[in-house]
Amino acid sequence: QVRLVESGGGSAQARGSLRLSCIASEYSVRTGSMAWFRHAPGQQREGVAAIDSMNLTMYTSSSRNRFIISRDDAKNTLYLQMNTLKPEDTAMYYCAAKTLGLRSLLLNEYNYWGQGTQVTVSA
Repeated sequence: QVRLVESGGGSAQARGSLRLSCIASEYSVRTGSMAWFRHAPGQQREGVAAIDSMNLTMYTSSSRNRFIISRDDAKNTLYLQMNTLKPEDTAMYYCAAKTLGLRSLLLNEYNYWGQGTQVTVSA
């Protein structure tokens, strides 16, 4: 049974940094496509960054140049390095994995989800 467990969330001040981790079980981060999504209160869940088996990445206009998605194949772990944080980055962040296809920020393409980790950024 595939399991994704996020960690690394917490509180940060604006312009600070946080690194999120997602440890996968029964799923290979090396051969799959994975992504980070976030869900803020009153808003829809949205994509943040994605990566595929060829290490090709995808970002949104909001995350590009501030966030970096990466993976450690030996640790079977996905990361999201978040820099220059803004209050509008406050949200629950979710790790997601898919069984088929290339990197994507489309919600419905992902089969597996973690439980989320909260990120709160203060001004």
